[in-house]
Amino acid sequence: MADPQAATLTQLRNIQAKTGKTIAELLAAVKASGLAKHGERRSWLMEQFKLGYGDANTVVFFVDKPLPDLGAGAPAGAAALPPAHDGDPLDAIYTGAKAHLRPLHEALMQRIAAFGDFERAPKKTYISLRRKKQFAMLGPATKDLVELGLNAKGLPEHPRLKALPAGGMCNYTVRLGSASEIDATLLGWVRAAYDAAG
Repeated sequence: MADPQAATLTQLRNIQAKTGKTIAELLAAVKASGLAKHGERRSWLMEQFKLGYGDANTVVFFVDKPLPDLGAGAPAGAAALPPAHDGDPLDAIYTGAKAHLRPLHEALMQRIAAFGDFERAPKKTYISLRRKKQFAMLGPATKDLVELGLNAKGLPEHPRLKALPAGGMCNYTVRLGSASEIDATLLGWVRAAYDAAG
């Protein structure tokens, strides 16, 4: 299964293929737009280049950040992008006392990847997982636990599943401390959210 860094590289290459522009060119266009807010820039990219929400969000994420080397995925004639020292968003999310949680994050992502295609939109403290809309978010909750937010309705009550107030980004959260908790019950909840977002 692809790791999150490989998924981001694939997403960036796909964006280049869709638009016929390198990511560097798209970033230059964003800066030239004069827009400063993340959401405005994302909306502008969606309108100007017909990108989906997650693709536009990922491009904006790389404004003023080093780009990963996209090499062979660049459009014909485009120069390879410079390699980044911090191209993997998980490097920033899982640092210090939370670094040991990264394998748990990656193990869960590997299982979710088996469901099919979806976009990974890195945020400052978590990764948003999107199809037509966000279906989950995943990141460290504490130094010992990873938190999975689920955007699904009507999941059955369960001791592991915490229902959240209406109007938030997710309807439920689950906290995990070990890979043994990535079981059929958990994956069933994620699948319900995944299916509802497609």
